[in-house]
Amino acid sequence: MRKLLVYLKDYKKETVLAPLFKLLEASFELFVPLVMAAIIDVGIAEGNKSYIVRMGLVLVGLALVGLVCSITAQFFAAKAAVGFATGLRHALFSHIQSLSFSEMDKVGVSTLITRMTSDINQTQSGVNLVLRLFLRSPFIVVGAMVMAFTVDVKAALIFVVTIPLLSLVVFGIMWITMPMYKKVQANLDKVLLITRENLTGVRVIRAFHKEKDETIRFRESNEELTELQKFVGRISGLMNPVTYVIVNGAVIVLIYTGAIRVEMGVLTQGAVVALVNYMSQILVELVKLANLIINVTKAIACGNRIQSVFEMKSSLEIGQEKSTQRESAQKELVQEKSAQKEIRQKESVQIPDEYAVRFQHVCLTYQGADEEALTDIDFAVKKGQTIGIIGGTGSGKSSLVHLIPRFYDATGGNVWINGRNVKDYPLQELRKKVGMVPQKAVLFQGSIEENLRWGNKDASVEELWEALRISQAEEFVRKLPEGLGHRVEQGGKNLSGGQRQRLTIARALVRKPEILILDDSASALDFATDARLRAAIRSIAYNPTVFIVSQRTSSVRHADCILVMDDGNLAGMGTHEELLASCPVYQEIYESQFKKEEK
Repeated sequence: MRKLLVYLKDYKKETVLAPLFKLLEASFELFVPLVMAAIIDVGIAEGNKSYIVRMGLVLVGLALVGLVCSITAQFFAAKAAVGFATGLRHALFSHIQSLSFSEMDKVGVSTLITRMTSDINQTQSGVNLVLRLFLRSPFIVVGAMVMAFTVDVKAALIFVVTIPLLSLVVFGIMWITMPMYKKVQANLDKVLLITRENLTGVRVIRAFHKEKDETIRFRESNEELTELQKFVGRISGLMNPVTYVIVNGAVIVLIYTGAIRVEMGVLTQGAVVALVNYMSQILVELVKLANLIINVTKAIACGNRIQSVFEMKSSLEIGQEKSTQRESAQKELVQEKSAQKEIRQKESVQIPDEYAVRFQHVCLTYQGADEEALTDIDFAVKKGQTIGIIGGTGSGKSSLVHLIPRFYDATGGNVWINGRNVKDYPLQELRKKVGMVPQKAVLFQGSIEENLRWGNKDASVEELWEALRISQAEEFVRKLPEGLGHRVEQGGKNLSGGQRQRLTIARALVRKPEILILDDSASALDFATDARLRAAIRSIAYNPTVFIVSQRTSSVRHADCILVMDDGNLAGMGTHEELLASCPVYQEIYESQFKKEEK
């Protein structure tokens, strides 16, 4: 949590002025009991009405000045807290964007959403409360005790006993509840995960009539969270009654002692009232401090969870960033590059530039997995070739193409693009070369034109229509009343599955990538539309290298080369006719889709 305070650096003035004005307010508040004592001992005792009026005006003045100080402090505290949360949210979002798919898989989407929303809101509240109360409450407690000594030393000794007892209760409860609040937030992640799964998978749940089962699963997780929150709440709830018992007991002793000393003529009645008021101030401030500590405890727990995300380092090492960080050590950098070059020369032959993509004995193991997802994948693709990738579910087709734009890094071997190791590319440069159309068609809220410009924000309208023509989306877009300006709802819910897929393909084509990857992205298209799409892609003027991932043999049969995947291994490689003659896995896939006599 402490490391996150760097996001307050732009609000140094506010972080100083907020507690300063609160201390000013507290200072004026400490004079109130003395004014009240003067009113009782002088104004009331002597029947001096004009004195009472004057002191009453002093009280009103103290209240007004205190109000102005309080409002000013609240303004600066709110400004600093909101600015802190804004900067933290931007930094966290930016950091999450830098993480590879491996870290995303490890943390989980629901956890990251909780960090971005609930946790940051809790830290914002904690910063606000600290700036307003963290100095004010202790100042009032200590100040009230000091002022009590100025009234009467013997009676003030009661304060010396009471305050340590109250501090023991407050900090003891904080020490017990802090780890529990961490568990509460972890359980909240679990509830959010179940909620997200149910909302995104609502069609599947209803299709299998699993509403009751999911309701029971949610209820169990929610009740677990509720019970833990109630348990922590009971412990935290002890703070108010225990502090009230201690303070009210101290007030009883104080009144008793004060009465005796008034009878002895040592104290005045106004002095006793002032002492009771100071004790009441201590009670109020310690209750505030107790609530502050509860909220700060929650904020610290949330801040630590946010910090744990910041401490996650991307597994992707970026060539340009590495060299930038090492500019101050040029000699070391040259030596390192020389060593890397020697190692690569020993491990492999030089990759010619004519190869658009080269997989060299590549292996991939996902984090936490016991077995390899890809094993010893070795092939080369020339520029402008169309490569089909086919295989059963879970055979490693998507894993293979995800290595090209470095969504994951190979755990063994090397991937080369244009004769250069992908690990030596800056990510931005690498991904500009690659147009990726994922299995799940994802569109964003906005117009069709805005979605297409994700591929290239500077593309002309003619280029957008050209991409739509190639992707077989031109016809239905032209029929829309607003054309390119047609509004797309969140996730493209107002479009069919085939329309969404064609628009995502068009979005990738707008970029005019050197390498186009269609990762089973035509599964919602009929065979005729799929065939027209493939023919249109082959006619693209600048002749990109194309990877078509599919489970349909009809989608890959005309490719220059087909890679057959089977359980993470490359089971066959060649043209359609060559694989029908030599690859049992391809033969099985083909025969399951076409009759034998159609060969």
